[in-house]
Amino acid sequence: MRRILVLAMAVLVAAGVMAPAPAATAPTAPYCGITWGSLAKTSPLTTSAPITNLRAGRHECFDRLVFDLGAPAVPFPGQGVGFDVRYVPVVIQDGSGEPIPLAGGAFLQVNVHANAYDANTGAPTYTPADRTRAVNVTGFATFRQVYFAGSFEGTTTVGLGVRARLPFRVFTLAGPGTGTRLVIDVAHRW
Repeated sequence: MRRILVLAMAVLVAAGVMAPAPAATAPTAPYCGITWGSLAKTSPLTTSAPITNLRAGRHECFDRLVFDLGAPAVPFPGQGVGFDVRYVPVVIQDGSGEPIPLAGGAFLQVNVHANAYDANTGAPTYTPADRTRAVNVTGFATFRQVYFAGSFEGTTTVGLGVRARLPFRVFTLAGPGTGTRLVIDVAHRW
């Protein structure tokens, strides 16, 4: 019976009445090997190291936002650079609760558990010339705007406008010098 069914299907395909079964396609590899996802990334750690700079860079597969901190991030066991980075419908300024207007199709709220001022003197350690455009991201593939919302009670808030909701990762690096960097990479595509 099965032979008759297979033979009948072959005759119908040859006659052009029935299309052949589609060939199985190989699964596609992730873009640039990126498997980060777009869910929130968090770390509850805190540091007394102040933020001293905010900068961005373009890479082949992602755009990068870097927070420079002026001291080692792990002076004591259990301490380090803490953060909460997530996609939100609107970025909210810590303290006031005011919405932050951003360019882009999706918005990352970046809360870094570090001050942008000296905890002893209150003097700013990072002050951009234009807080609404804290870093020039003109020509970037993914980034649209970096908005420095300021520091409030041990947390510094930055709004990052991006082209679309794309995969991202967050991690820390040692340096430059004795400092530390908090890095946020956002992929150019899925």
